[in-house]
Amino acid sequence: MPHDHGRNDWEDEDFDDDYDQEDDDEPTVPCPYCRREIHEEAQRCPYCEKYISGEDAPLTRKPWWIYLTVGICLIIALRWIFFIAG
Repeated sequence: MPHDHGRNDWEDEDFDDDYDQEDDDEPTVPCPYCRREIHEEAQRCPYCEKYISGEDAPLTRKPWWIYLTVGICLIIALRWIFFIAG
């Protein structure tokens, strides 16, 4: 039985056509960031990897300098209050 070395069974054109038809059945919308078509229910774009809505994005920590600034302002306010009261 001769073997065709230039063709693999998984590279069948019929398989590619079936795969493309399955993709066409799913509703898509453009990504708000990169404008590529993504699935309508996607939480994150598979191309630019940004979250579609802020609700889906993971919580991020605030930078350390914000906490430092709030702490310094609080200390200044307390010293000012005690200076006036005392």
